[in-house]
Amino acid sequence: MSNTAHSPYEYGAPAPSAARAQPAAKSRSAAAVSHHLNNKPKHAHDYTLVHHGRQVRVGPVAFWIVVGTLVVMGAWTIGTGTYFAFSNDVLTRLVGRQAEMQFAYEDRIAELRGQVDRITSRQLLDQEQFDRKLTALMQRQATLEARTNTLTGDVTGSIKPARVAPVEQPKPPKARPINDTVIFVAPPDREARLQSRELNDASTRLAERGNAGGLEGTLSRVAIALDKVERKQTATLTDMEEKVDTKARAIRSVLSDLGVETGKGGGVGGPYIPVKAPGSGASAFERQMYRINVGKAQLSQYTQALVTVPVRKPIYGEIDMSSPFGMRMDPFMRGPAIHSGIDMRGDKGDPVRVTANGTVTIAGWSGGYGNMVEVDHGNGFATRYGHMSKIDVKVGQRVTLGQTVGEIGSTGRSTGNHLHYETRIDGEAVDPQKFLRAGVRLGAGVLGDKI
Repeated sequence: MSNTAHSPYEYGAPAPSAARAQPAAKSRSAAAVSHHLNNKPKHAHDYTLVHHGRQVRVGPVAFWIVVGTLVVMGAWTIGTGTYFAFSNDVLTRLVGRQAEMQFAYEDRIAELRGQVDRITSRQLLDQEQFDRKLTALMQRQATLEARTNTLTGDVTGSIKPARVAPVEQPKPPKARPINDTVIFVAPPDREARLQSRELNDASTRLAERGNAGGLEGTLSRVAIALDKVERKQTATLTDMEEKVDTKARAIRSVLSDLGVETGKGGGVGGPYIPVKAPGSGASAFERQMYRINVGKAQLSQYTQALVTVPVRKPIYGEIDMSSPFGMRMDPFMRGPAIHSGIDMRGDKGDPVRVTANGTVTIAGWSGGYGNMVEVDHGNGFATRYGHMSKIDVKVGQRVTLGQTVGEIGSTGRSTGNHLHYETRIDGEAVDPQKFLRAGVRLGAGVLGDKI
């Protein structure tokens, strides 16, 4: 880039003719340049490129664009060379960085996986605990349902064979002289019975969790409901045990008061099959049921003995006694005499009922008794019903307590309509009032409506 022309010989153009013509060319070129310079406009910042006599004028913007492009290309060339020179180190650092990031991601994934495993394990543990609690509640419900069935059977009068008490077979009563002293012996397991009636307070602890939410709260509410059922069953058992125990004690006391003993005989028997009492591992329900069944078996024994003891009234309603047992003034002879029974006023035709189970041994006219019925109750007990206007049974007939044997009248040695009633032990007359007072003491709770 210059303002002067160059000689062709500087570029290697060796022509002899041209050499000879060189002075003339120089003169013409100089003249042209001088003329051009004298005639062109003056631009201070233009750049002129001259090559082989050709000139190129370049403005400052284009010039610096070309220069900048060359600089950029040079810098790019230098950068590329440097990159390739140090490419191994850069790649190594990039690979290391990626490896670190990968390891960090793997560690994070492993941590998250561990958290998931812990959460899963916790859920499985909670599920197992829930399943165990649910299984326990279902077993408890099944147990309570079985107990309910047992209680239903006991209420209707049945006794489960697996819990029958090992008691002796019922023994028929044996009469002996009447004792005025009432004997009462408390059952030996009375304290155990009372202890079993204490309710378990586990439901109180469960009630604190009854308001909780979720599955735990649901299980707690179910457990509380089952506790209520169990308490009701316990109350039912306690009431049942109390009733059986009270009735057995009352009958035992009466039989002892009347001098009645239970002995062997009377058409009972069978193979002896002992029943084991509940062991230490048995539940309170099983032990209480065992005691109840023992009491019921004893009560059955006492009841069977009682049905052959004349403790009921021979007439309906209140007794209006006109003459007691023992010494009295004879109504016909007007002197002291022994009265072997008691006289009860009544209207002619009122029914006379037998006071215990037995067999009719006399049914007809019998001297001063008039129309009289005698019933043998077995084992020395017998009763007589005299002065009846009508007899409704025959000799040899089996009668049950409360059955009508005749009607009140005034036959035989009698001054009016009444019933002469006697009780006898081994053929000897005893005071019937002792037996009647025993029946009143037992009451309708034991004797029912056939007092």
